[in-house]
Amino acid sequence: MYLPHEIGKIGEDLATKYLESLGYTIIERNFVARQGEIDIIARDKEELVFIEVKTRTNTLYGKPIDAVNDTKQKHLISTTKYYLYSNHLENELVRLDVVEVYLREDSYRLNHIKQII
Repeated sequence: MYLPHEIGKIGEDLATKYLESLGYTIIERNFVARQGEIDIIARDKEELVFIEVKTRTNTLYGKPIDAVNDTKQKHLISTTKYYLYSNHLENELVRLDVVEVYLREDSYRLNHIKQII
């Protein structure tokens, strides 16, 4: 049985491989600031993409995207703004995405939701 943080790490690893296979350049993982955390920061052509990864082994409590509620979105926006400011990237084109990861015992499925906000 996996612990929740192990499930999250597995999901983030799978999401990273998926994004790289699409040609994204991974800039940073698990960026932490007082405002919150961004799971993956990547470049997709001309856009800087901030990606929240939500991993589930079942949907008893809803789909992974359901966990990206208004409060979580506010934290994502605030952390994104801080990252942009602190790295002098205020003029970048920015997108916020969610990658849902559905884990099964011997397989997985990804759902990439672009521009959630």
